Amino acid sequence: MSNWAQIIREKIEGDKIIWMVVLILSVWSILSVYGSISSLAYKAQGNSLRFLMKQAGLLIGGLGIMYAIHKVHYKYFARLANVLLVFSIIALILTLVFGADINEARRWLKLPFIGLTLQTSDFAKVAIVVWLAKELHVRRDRLNDFKGEVIPMLIRIGIVCGLILPADFSTAALLVIVCISMLYIGGVPFKGLFSILGLLIAFGFTIYGVSKAAPNLVPRSQTWVNRIDQFVGENDGSGISGSSDYQIDLAQVAINRGGLLPSGPGTGTSRNFLPHPYSDMIYAFIIEEWGSIIGGFGLLLMYFILLYRTIHAARNCNRPFGSFLAMGLGLLITIQALINMGVAVRLFPTTGQPLPLVSFGGTSLIFTFISIGMILAVSRSPILSKNN
Repeated sequence: MSNWAQIIREKIEGDKIIWMVVLILSVWSILSVYGSISSLAYKAQGNSLRFLMKQAGLLIGGLGIMYAIHKVHYKYFARLANVLLVFSIIALILTLVFGADINEARRWLKLPFIGLTLQTSDFAKVAIVVWLAKELHVRRDRLNDFKGEVIPMLIRIGIVCGLILPADFSTAALLVIVCISMLYIGGVPFKGLFSILGLLIAFGFTIYGVSKAAPNLVPRSQTWVNRIDQFVGENDGSGISGSSDYQIDLAQVAINRGGLLPSGPGTGTSRNFLPHPYSDMIYAFIIEEWGSIIGGFGLLLMYFILLYRTIHAARNCNRPFGSFLAMGLGLLITIQALINMGVAVRLFPTTGQPLPLVSFGGTSLIFTFISIGMILAVSRSPILSKNN
């Protein structure tokens, strides 16, 4: 047993606590997806074991990808930054033009020859964070020149977010929050960032007002307006049977049934009535089975530990690019998790954001593993510096 432990310690590098958090969340994903997937299995005329094997395969494959990436020196990610940005923009354009139209939104692009579908916004999220980390590194001594140095970065961020926006408002908003946070961490003067926030708020109110006045003018804007109105209670009707946000209402039922202490895996019954208990609303399902203490606060704690260790890795990195990269990717994962959990406890309107590393899914899961692999690559940089 000691020999195996020695081999594992030698092969697995980087922050061991991040590795442990990823493994805990992966196991939690297997247990929760298997317990909640019966509704999807029924609709697909399959069985739960089939979807469990798919999730397990994705998790194992993702761990393998994460392991391979964490062995790469993070400096090589900077060299790929411009290429990744260009490819992400091309992929987003192709998705808007040729993507699969599901629920009136074109988010998925079918890859030729292999028949797989890719949610291109997941690729774009990682690409823009890598690119912005590189740009902040290159421009770090000239960020006081807002017009000459910051505006060009904002234009490219705006292009990516603008291409995501028509099909996925919540992902575009998430990316804006992460990018502004990175700009602040990178040293962009607060006065300039405050102006950007003011413009974004004005843009949001303008889109909301235009969508209320002309519902068909902006694609999917009526969906955004309805979700906001349902969340603040402006729509007529209330309760689960009315026109209020019934998904959040049902999530509240599941959370209330969970109580404080766990009842155990497989005991949750909300899978029979909760929409998407295996993806969007998996946090509520986990609380029902594991209780508010372990399922609610325990899961939240895992993401805060991940963010804390990411900050630790960023502070110990010997180059600004690595620090910005780790912080950007750490914030991307953590904020997405907080949004998913916040929806379940009625802090945010329904967004459709999956819970990183836990929700049933494909491309979102894989790109989360890629992101953590990059964070681990940064976390092992002090060891590499000592060896060199």
